[in-house]
Amino acid sequence: MRCIMLDRINSYIWGKGLIALLLLTGAVYTIKTGFVQLRMFPYLFGNFRRSKNKRSQFGTFCMSLGTAMGTGNITGAASAVRIGGAGAVFWMWVSAFTGMAVVYAENSLSAKYSSKSICGPMAYIRYGVGSQRLAIFFAVCCMLASFGMGGMVQISEMSDNIARCADIPFCILFIALFILIFFTVSGDARRISAASQLLLPLAAVTYSFMCIYAIIRSERSITEVICDIFSEAFGVKQMIGGVSGYSISKAVSIGIRRGVFSNEAGLGSSPILHSSAENFRSAQVQGMCSMLEVFTDTFLCCTLTAVTVLCTGKDTIYHAFEPYIGGMTDWVLAFIMSVFAFCTVIGWSYCGKTAFRYIFGERSIIFCAVFSAAAASGTVFKSDELWTLSDIFNGLMAFANIFALLCLVRDVKKE
Repeated sequence: MRCIMLDRINSYIWGKGLIALLLLTGAVYTIKTGFVQLRMFPYLFGNFRRSKNKRSQFGTFCMSLGTAMGTGNITGAASAVRIGGAGAVFWMWVSAFTGMAVVYAENSLSAKYSSKSICGPMAYIRYGVGSQRLAIFFAVCCMLASFGMGGMVQISEMSDNIARCADIPFCILFIALFILIFFTVSGDARRISAASQLLLPLAAVTYSFMCIYAIIRSERSITEVICDIFSEAFGVKQMIGGVSGYSISKAVSIGIRRGVFSNEAGLGSSPILHSSAENFRSAQVQGMCSMLEVFTDTFLCCTLTAVTVLCTGKDTIYHAFEPYIGGMTDWVLAFIMSVFAFCTVIGWSYCGKTAFRYIFGERSIIFCAVFSAAAASGTVFKSDELWTLSDIFNGLMAFANIFALLCLVRDVKKE
């Protein structure tokens, strides 16, 4: 009964209204900034050649990207194709393209209103919108979301993958993960970014090569798959086959939702993480880097997952890899999923800690201890209610953040 009630609340929050609002906000800022997405790569290449703090900015990039690239990038993208068909991939791209403009706006506003003590959406909601209550509401939702989607859910997925390879008692795994997480998150942002910078590129490159290898070895050509993506996105294939418009709407709905869930554009986590960069006051640098994260997360990682599943004709990425790497599939996927999950956990810990400091002051070591214990407890708790509650808090974050973004459209300059 309780789960049904939570599901109903979640369906209201993450209904068509919020999805449409996120797309509308992305469209507004795309026009406002003169399609800033198209200027991302030329700007970044020029900026990084001149930049004196490349290492610091790359660490921030890895920390923010790791927060978005959780286990859902692998399991979620595959399920989107399974439910919505190949056309869902196109609509994931649409949500990512508009989402790039949203994260640019978030980081621009954060750079304008943030200080050393207050940063991210809390800053531009409090000082830009002028609502202390809404800023506190966002901070509370952010803190709770960090425990759920950013902590326990990720460790739950991570422990399931580890259990396939090794029979480790849950109590031992809990203690080991608690120590590892607490050691990492109890330091400053530099320790979190250093860990992400060390782990994330290795796992991402390994996963990319495995996907490319599976695509090359599969029977279906990538050209055929791309044709299916575009034809099913607009219903060409369905109309030829005499299928009703329901399958088209499902592709649109699933694709857009999966894109939003994957890259987190509009949730407000990106500006919090980018406020840790040495040059966080530069709206252009942080905005452009945050767009690159959305591009990498959805256009590269999620697309590789989806195309691999479509080329191999399998339901999951595990079954897609198994014919080519055999008995090593469990171990390789356990490593990749564990790294993605851990990077998400430590990234979200910074978001939660920042929100905690905004509400309660500087006693962040308390938050680090509680967060580490809660995240590690994901090895034991495997509840559907946990996923649903996490979605609810993420959705409430998005509502507060999107409201602020729409109120502050004039503050984001076309630079």
